[in-house]
Amino acid sequence: MSWVVVRVRSNVNVERSIRETMDYLNLTKVNHAVIIPENDQYRGMLQKAKDYITWGDATEELIEKMLSERGRMSGDHPLTDSMVKDNTDYKNIGDFAKAIASNDATVKQVPGLKRVFRLHPPRGTKGWSGIKRPFVLGGALGSRGDKIDVLVERMI
Repeated sequence: MSWVVVRVRSNVNVERSIRETMDYLNLTKVNHAVIIPENDQYRGMLQKAKDYITWGDATEELIEKMLSERGRMSGDHPLTDSMVKDNTDYKNIGDFAKAIASNDATVKQVPGLKRVFRLHPPRGTKGWSGIKRPFVLGGALGSRGDKIDVLVERMI
């Protein structure tokens, strides 16, 4: 499994160690997202920054949509099937997304692919629905589990 992590809050009045943790995750701005493998090191980083980010389990369909619609190469060119085929062992973005979802590959395997996905603010009447409360209490922060799909779909 992999996780999709989205930054919700800014750096204003953030403790230095938490700010550095978000920098290590490549989450330097609000509404930026990354796809990371599920392991204990990243789990600790997510728990450290839980009051400023939200995350959940990445499905194959969500990763494919993020790569095809928001994936950018160096020079701000969109990611295409031919770029994936030329630079990796995978035939297209769908196969690459399947490998990322199952932890067989990472976003780093395509040279020049930016690891950060720049997303829109959440569309709809709800928006973020409170950036100071955890998700289980009706807010936007912390772990969402499978429900990260709904949020990222509104942001793509």
